[in-house]
Amino acid sequence: MKLHSDDTQQYQTVTGYDASGVEINAKRFDYSLIVMPEVPPRAWEVAHFDDLAAEHFERIAADTPDVVVLGTGERQRFVHPRLTASLSAKRIGVECMDSHAACRTYNILMGEGRKVTLALIIDSAAGA
Repeated sequence: MKLHSDDTQQYQTVTGYDASGVEINAKRFDYSLIVMPEVPPRAWEVAHFDDLAAEHFERIAADTPDVVVLGTGERQRFVHPRLTASLSAKRIGVECMDSHAACRTYNILMGEGRKVTLALIIDSAAGA
């Protein structure tokens, strides 16, 4: 068992999070975003969980990750399978969890060298 940390500076790592935002490599984001290990985070046009549509997951499917970790906000919510059909068709797994757990899980999978995507919903009203 390794007890030292790997150098992940070249990767997009979650370095902090709360109800109103997330830090990726110590840079704060207060809006929903897509995070992958080797490319800069990009905005995700999902303001609330109930806004999710199939098109949101089709864009993620185009990146062909092995697994998508969906952070659904303060509590765990499950997305309807019809919305993630584009991911299922490409044999891409989807794990839904509260955003804090999603951030931790993303860091673990990324640290293992997995091709993982973090789709994180930041509800701007949550921090208000």
